[in-house]
Amino acid sequence: MKIIINGIHANLRFSSAHIIPKHESCGVIHGHSYIVDVIVEGERSGEFGFVVDFKKVKDIIRKMCKKMDHRVLIPLKNPNINFKNINGPIEFSIDKKDYILPFEDCLLLDLKSTSAEDLSEYFAEELYYKLKEINNEISSVQICVNEGIGQGAYFTKNS
Repeated sequence: MKIIINGIHANLRFSSAHIIPKHESCGVIHGHSYIVDVIVEGERSGEFGFVVDFKKVKDIIRKMCKKMDHRVLIPLKNPNINFKNINGPIEFSIDKKDYILPFEDCLLLDLKSTSAEDLSEYFAEELYYKLKEINNEISSVQICVNEGIGQGAYFTKNS
């Protein structure tokens, strides 16, 4: 059995800036209004026979979205980013461009990139492990992180 949550209708969204180092058009700081769609598959369980309560899924995703909302998303594992400081103002360089951003305006992510592909994997992994605590019969979580309406990346985390 599966449940589906349409992010645009469930208000699972955030707006953030990011950079994809060395990409022709995305290699400058730019932003998106992201929408997160969710599909959860598993066996029904518990008192109500749910795969998982919609409300719990939305609460988890909304907390993740809130953490990213109105922040500059910075991947810590990107080999093209040379970090000079990550504890105060965030200081880094990409090629010959230097950046200094207020710490509170940024969200440092343990990712190689902040592409829709990497963000969808990040959301799916996080949601999967949190839902497994609620229902151990969850078999997969699929996330689509849309960079606006009509274009996004899907990632599926399976058991």
